[in-house]
This record gives sequence, C-alpha cells and structure tokens, in this order.
Amino acid sequence: MTTNLATYSVVLTYSAMAVYVIAFISFALDMAKRAGEVTAAAGAAAPEERTVATVQGGTVVLEKVGTTSGRSGGGGTKFERVGMAMTILALVLHVAATVLRGIAADRVPWGNMFEFSLTGTALITLIFLLVQLWQNLKFLGVFITGLTIILLGIATVNYWVPVVPLQPALQSYWLVIHVFVAIAGTGFFALGAGLAVAQLVQTYRQGRPVSKQLRFMETLPDADRLEVLTYRVVLVGFVLWTFTLIAGAVWAERAWGRYWGWDTKEVWTFIIWVVYAGYIHARATRGWRGARSSWLALIGFAAVMFNFSVVNVFFKGLHSYSGL
Repeated sequence: MTTNLATYSVVLTYSAMAVYVIAFISFALDMAKRAGEVTAAAGAAAPEERTVATVQGGTVVLEKVGTTSGRSGGGGTKFERVGMAMTILALVLHVAATVLRGIAADRVPWGNMFEFSLTGTALITLIFLLVQLWQNLKFLGVFITGLTIILLGIATVNYWVPVVPLQPALQSYWLVIHVFVAIAGTGFFALGAGLAVAQLVQTYRQGRPVSKQLRFMETLPDADRLEVLTYRVVLVGFVLWTFTLIAGAVWAERAWGRYWGWDTKEVWTFIIWVVYAGYIHARATRGWRGARSSWLALIGFAAVMFNFSVVNVFFKGLHSYSGL
C-alpha cells in the first residue's frame, strides 16, 4: 500500500509539472500580447481631442481634453487568465502528490530533500496565488511557474528517494513548526526576488530607448512601486525566517543539548538572516533606494537557493538529512 501511494505521488508530481509548463507558456504569451498592445497603441494616431467647459471661480474655461481607447488594464488578457487557471490546477495536483507522499510515509512530507522540494514548491505557488487577494502580481506568473518547474525537475531527477522512516533527531513536533515556517519564509523571499528582478528591469528602461522586447514592462507598475512591493513582501519573509532561526535554536537544545553549534546549516541560516536584515536596515535607515536595494534582495534569495541546493546536499553535519 505504501509503495502504491508513493508511486501515485510521483505520477501526480509529473502531471503537475506538465500543467505548470502550460501555465508558464500562457504567462509568457500574456507578456508577448501585452508588448504587442503597447506597440500598437504607440503607433496609433494621436488621440482625438474634445473641448470641455469648466467653471473656475465663476469664470467659464474651455479646455481641450484627449480621449483614448484601448484596454485600461485590470482585466488581464485571456492568456493571463489561462495561466492562472492552469496554475491553480497544477497546484491541486501538486498538493495531492504531497499529501499522498505524507500518507505513504505516515508523517509530514518534508523529511528529506525530495519531500522538502515537493512541499516547498507547492507552498511557493500557494503564496503566489494568495497574495493576489492583496495585490495583483499576476505578472510574476512566468517567474513563479518557471522557478517551480526547475526546482521540481531537479527534485524528481536528483533527489527522489523511497519512503523511509524519520531519523531519531527529526522525530519531534519541531519538525512540523520549524521546517514549515522556513518553507513559508522561502516562498515570500521567492516572490520578493521576482519583484526585485522586475524593479531592476524597470529601472534599466528609464532614460533609455524602449526596446521592443521590453514593451510589456509598460503595463507593469513603475520602478518605485515595485521597490515598495519588494520591501513589503521581503519583510514578511524576514519575520518568518527570524522565527525559523529561533525555533531551530530551541529544537537544537532539545535534540543536542545546545542552542548553537556552528553547524554549516546553522551558519547559512544565520547568513541569510543577516543579508535580509541588512537589506531592511539599509533601506529603512540608510535611504537605499533603486537598484542597490533590489540587488541586495536578490543576493539574499541567492543565499537561500545556495542553502537549499548546496548546503543541504554537499555539506555534512548534524543537519545532513537530505536522504541522498
């Protein structure tokens, strides 16, 4: 029974990846269509003008007002809607694969690198979808689905292992709390990285001839707005990562009798915290704006990816739980 559930989980994982690819293509086509619409609008005739009479201080003033046609934004293209629908469908399959893996293992599905990747990418996608309730960030669909496809592909090819019992040190309720919050923090950091990339592209476009390949950026928020969104999203991730660091220290004391031991995983978790703390401090108190703050946010996410892909796999220590 366990073997069958694990097999079904793998099948659902590959199915989710296939749907993510469709979503990625749809979001890419949405960007292309946006660029085409902007180009067409730029090449259209000047807007028709009409005269409007207004009253200012008892005096009638005649003003010429331009009228424009075309999409006013907000609704999105059909490709964007298809991309969102396919992302939701992929997430349903993704979550089902994760749940089946957990049932097969009779525990939470993040006890090794494959399971951590499976759960982590699902949570990144879920956070992307939930954030839409707060702010329209559908333009990050290409980045999020692309990142999910890459990470899932690496996990299924390089990290897959059969279902095995947890190591003694992991048999704790702290596994549920500590790792889940760390994954959630990573999801917000990923979203912040996507916004930082968009902000850098917008900043690059300022004062330069508009490239046809970047026309779609005119439909996105401006550089200042993207920087503010990056800061807010990263701030949420930083709070979660701070809790991760504290919870890890408490768990370490329970498992090994000390709060801190300079293990490689502990050090890199702290390095990530320091980078993002530096980003928040520099932007809030030193007045860092523009490209500098975005690059610092990307450096932080690069540290997260290094921690995930290199430290977890190649560095040996008390946190060597990759299962590889």
